[in-house]
Amino acid sequence: MTFYPEQCRAARGLLNWTQDHLAAVSGVSRSTIKDFECLRHSLHRSSEVLLVDTFQSNGVSFFVESDDVMGVRLRGARKAIL
Repeated sequence: MTFYPEQCRAARGLLNWTQDHLAAVSGVSRSTIKDFECLRHSLHRSSEVLLVDTFQSNGVSFFVESDDVMGVRLRGARKAIL
């Protein structure tokens, strides 16, 4: 799965997490998260795995339906946020 910066921001929003909180619980530095979300650079595969695993273990799932449709949803939520 490709993990997009927009999905990272949206997942943090669903959980009401700051970049600092995500960094603390995932083990990925805040500067890496900030640079990824601001499109300054892509993630190393190991950082991507840590972030995705952290979100998924907290009830967030990610989906990509096509090149222009991606989103996140919170387990038990009725609608996805695109």
